[in-house]
Amino acid sequence: MGSLGPSRKKIRIAIDRGGTFTDVHAYIPGSNEPEMVFKLLSVDPRNYKDAPTEGIRRVLAHYRGAPVSRDEPLDISDVESVLMGTTVATNALLERQGERVAFLTTKGFRDLFVIGNQARPHIFDLSIHKLQNLYERVVEVDERVTMEEFLENPEKQPIDIESDPELVKGLTGEPVRVLKKPDLEVVASQLSDLKAKGFKSLAICFIHSYLYPNHENEVAELARSMGFNVSVSSKLQPTIKMVSRGNSANADADGGLCLWQNFSGLRAILSGPAGGVIGFGKSCYDPETKIPVIGFDMGGTSTDISRFSGTYDHVFETETAEVTLQTPQLDINTVAAAGGSILHWKNGLFAIGPDSAGAHPGPVCYRKGGPLTVTDANLFLGRLRPEYFPSIFGPKEDESLDYDAAAAALHSLTKKINSEEGKSFTPEEVASGFLRVANESMSRPIRSLTEGRGIRTSNHVLATFGGAGGQHACDVAEALGVERVVIHRLSSILSAYGIALADLTHEIQRPKAAELSDLSDTQLGEVFKVLTDEATATLVAQGFSDEQIEHELFLNLRYKEDIRVRALGKTPDSNVTSVSQALKSVETRLVQSGKRASTTKLYTSGKWHEVDLFKLEDLSPGERVVGPAIILDQTQTIMIQPSWTATVLPRHLLIDKNTISQGSVDEAVELTAETDEVDPIQLSVFGHRFMSIAEQMGRSLQMTSVSVNIKERLDYSCAISSPTVGLVANAPHIPCHLGAMSYAVAYQAERWGNSLRPGDVLVSNHPAAGGSHLPDVTVISPVIDEDTNEVLFWTASRAHHADIGGISAGSMPPHSKEIWQEGASFLSFKLVDGGRFDEEGLAEIMLKKPASYPGSSGTRTWNDNVSDLKAQIAANQKGIRLIQDSIKEYGLPTVQKYMLGIQNNAEKVVRNLLRQVHDQFGGLPLEAEDQMDDGSKLKLKIRINREGGSAVFDFTGTSREMYGNLNAPRAITFSAIIFVLHSLVKEDISLNQGCLAPINVIILSETIISPSLGAATVSGNVETSQRVTDVVLRAFQAAAASQGTCNNVTFGYGGEMVDGKAKPGFGYYETIAGGAGAGPSWEGQSGVHVHMTNTRITDPESLERRYPCILREFGIRRGSGGRGKYNGGDGCVREIEFRRDLHVSVLSERRTVPPYGLAGGEPGALGENVWVRHDEYGTREINLGGKNSCEMKKGDRIIIRSPGGGAYGAL
Repeated sequence: MGSLGPSRKKIRIAIDRGGTFTDVHAYIPGSNEPEMVFKLLSVDPRNYKDAPTEGIRRVLAHYRGAPVSRDEPLDISDVESVLMGTTVATNALLERQGERVAFLTTKGFRDLFVIGNQARPHIFDLSIHKLQNLYERVVEVDERVTMEEFLENPEKQPIDIESDPELVKGLTGEPVRVLKKPDLEVVASQLSDLKAKGFKSLAICFIHSYLYPNHENEVAELARSMGFNVSVSSKLQPTIKMVSRGNSANADADGGLCLWQNFSGLRAILSGPAGGVIGFGKSCYDPETKIPVIGFDMGGTSTDISRFSGTYDHVFETETAEVTLQTPQLDINTVAAAGGSILHWKNGLFAIGPDSAGAHPGPVCYRKGGPLTVTDANLFLGRLRPEYFPSIFGPKEDESLDYDAAAAALHSLTKKINSEEGKSFTPEEVASGFLRVANESMSRPIRSLTEGRGIRTSNHVLATFGGAGGQHACDVAEALGVERVVIHRLSSILSAYGIALADLTHEIQRPKAAELSDLSDTQLGEVFKVLTDEATATLVAQGFSDEQIEHELFLNLRYKEDIRVRALGKTPDSNVTSVSQALKSVETRLVQSGKRASTTKLYTSGKWHEVDLFKLEDLSPGERVVGPAIILDQTQTIMIQPSWTATVLPRHLLIDKNTISQGSVDEAVELTAETDEVDPIQLSVFGHRFMSIAEQMGRSLQMTSVSVNIKERLDYSCAISSPTVGLVANAPHIPCHLGAMSYAVAYQAERWGNSLRPGDVLVSNHPAAGGSHLPDVTVISPVIDEDTNEVLFWTASRAHHADIGGISAGSMPPHSKEIWQEGASFLSFKLVDGGRFDEEGLAEIMLKKPASYPGSSGTRTWNDNVSDLKAQIAANQKGIRLIQDSIKEYGLPTVQKYMLGIQNNAEKVVRNLLRQVHDQFGGLPLEAEDQMDDGSKLKLKIRINREGGSAVFDFTGTSREMYGNLNAPRAITFSAIIFVLHSLVKEDISLNQGCLAPINVIILSETIISPSLGAATVSGNVETSQRVTDVVLRAFQAAAASQGTCNNVTFGYGGEMVDGKAKPGFGYYETIAGGAGAGPSWEGQSGVHVHMTNTRITDPESLERRYPCILREFGIRRGSGGRGKYNGGDGCVREIEFRRDLHVSVLSERRTVPPYGLAGGEPGALGENVWVRHDEYGTREINLGGKNSCEMKKGDRIIIRSPGGGAYGAL
């Protein structure tokens, strides 16, 4: 990302090659106009073969003042550098159009990258559609290494590497055990076979290669000698996590700046948007004021959000096109709301996208029969002026924007809305309402990027770029509480400009496993010296002098791992001046009316205005334009809202919010606080706002927690409840929590009444108090009016703790009969009393009380429990502060009104769904039945009242409570019903109490789905919940049975009380994916979590690094899905070997009753749990059944073969 030669008199060219347009920025020293900027079509075969080459040709022609032929190689002797970023790599990843790739990985992991983290991309999509893999063929190499030490070991002993020939020293100095070296003759034969089949590109990822890369290097060297292009995971990204590192290697084979010789397909992904981040970071961030900047890049299809605070925010793991990539990238968030986003009126709400009109047919106003979009609304309201657009629209591409067509479409939609809602909206109010919803939708990821990290959004500047950003800049800033907008003069090609300003970088990473407190400055300095010398040598070889090179040193501090060094070859800044310096250098004055190009009509603040329209090129530095007004740039329209003032600077347009507001809020918004009537526009805005708050609570919880369950497996949920304890918003984290959270809050509200005070926080996990099972601990924070002592609203977070005591490690005993055997239980405990965290009281209920029962112990993970509970409190506080911000903005009555309004809207959607189902089945009752492995019945009859759009879900006939732990709390059934209804709606609706308002659920007490107070329930949450969901889906004939289990595995040791203290140990818990049921138009997905859970599985390298085990296999159990017109998905095979004596438990279903098919489809295969036991009698395989515990010895293995899904339709 920088100059590559000593001369500063040659042309420097920067190119952003996008999917539709290619932007070019050229810096020509010594010229009267040193900057040349232009756009051209990325694909235009009639005129040129390649857009970047054409861009370079045009620059050379301009520089030389003479034509340059397209038919001859370019003479680039006048060119110092050509720098290019692209979105093409990203698009190729999305469309799976890269090179044919063969993938080499460790034996036992051929399907690991199919399963991934086992979570489904969209939890309410029953078809569970996933994109195909990047590689075409996978080859398993028989090699294996593992960590000799593991973190969860309170009994660590020194290891003598020299005494064991299998032990070697890894890159961090840690001992690595080489279990099997690759046989290179066998590998050569495998590679020959690939070559014969036409493969040229290979990706290699072996387990633990980030720590011990020798095996990867040996195979890579062999492959290169045979003529393959090879991407090696440990070279690309030497950091822990096999799945994301392997995906990165595949993306690299499939496909900072680097020289062309060092080009990497992996690093090309998102390189175009990254140019935009560098562009606004270098041109809009002010090093004098040091106010952080939010980048707002609004295009036609999507909007990219990023942040710059003097240094770039990097992420080391990102997900692009359903592929988790492990490489340092700028943190860029994308939302599917932009100029081309389609406007929808759905279920009484204004909705934006996520579908887009694209370039063809484009919006209505493009004259190609396209849909109504954000662009049409902007045109109708006067924010775009057709006379200033080129005439490139219509079938022959020779007409201007069609205002009349946009107006007609908006009039038609307004008539429909008024008819359905009994309103009297004008088309202007409808159009501006859609824009308000679009602005709120685009603000959502901005809040996540800032508030989710504990940073106030309002303490930023908004830097706007992209073709549509100027039309929305003031509105988005207003929604965020931001008071300054900066638009660079080159904002329409800012990605190319950013590439021109970027430094060339070379990054080197090395893993380092040590606690920071144990490392001396000298030790760190030695590591840094090695890395900086290597990075410097690389850049010197590329033409940089030592004076041009800077180093940035990073310690990647997590709860333990690596070191990163970045070397930068500095590029001279191209006319970069800080905003504050530019503002000081000009004398500000109001622009004279004579400067305006014309006047125009503009609808804003609830009425039409006659406003001035200016051309930016006609304005001089220092001139100020008071809103409302419009400023036209060469390639964009900038709207200055009332209460905002624009100041022209030499390189920027600065837009500031006036100190005294002039009422820029729409009249419709102001009216909502004065009436009881719910405004659908404001309701749509609040729908986004409430869900955004719940999502940010979740992000805060993930970032501040310490346990694997929460931080990596994401086994948590966050919610907001109204003062009447109705669920307002529940971020779609874990489906089995959906119906339970509101009941948990309701229980505490009734129990405590008016006795709570500000600063109190409650905690509960008991099934009778709205809990799911005991490891799921819910922290509940009431927000109380200090004057009236009334609860204003509630926030809550539920998270699965790895251990809370009981008779087995992991607190998931397969044979528990009483609730005390499953660990600590508490109906209600005041965790924080008036602002004081009660750790002593917590120890009493989590350590001492569980250990008082025979054969039981207190929690085995006390420190993690305390840390995670504090993280849950912090997440709740995040939600509280964000809701309080909304109260300050709108007032408490309005916020509470829309808390109720969003619930009423969800109720309306469900009632309409029930009417449709009534008609589909001719008004007949819907019935379904299934049985658990122990013979317990689940029975359901649904009767729908079409007139009221209501239904009775009657579970009469379900078996009575069992003497075991399959009992599921009532709240679980409500969660299953919400999940199914939301899945059947097939639209994005709020997850709240309104979904259940039309439903009357009949469940008899002391049954398996409504047990008594002391009943064991640990598997009701994870097993019975899945079966209840299948039964509800079966009643609706929506899908065949999925695997019907979570395949729960726990292992660990310790926790016993010795001399009044808990014996050190650990508990680990995981759930394992299986086959999904097929539906009336889809095949079931293989190797994925279904229905009531969507937790991730721990990466193999993280698992072995932390716990004493070896993951021998994790793959697809082929042929286990049912056969039919649409086959069921296949289950998984997971085999774990233990490296010390451990207590192991398995808790599962569908081991005797298979997942049924529908409409003639065959059932899926039963699951199996096998103990591979080694003792004095030899080695043998023992069937553990569906639920069991055992004391496994070192070298023993457990094999889980999860069930397949049922098929739909006969063969």
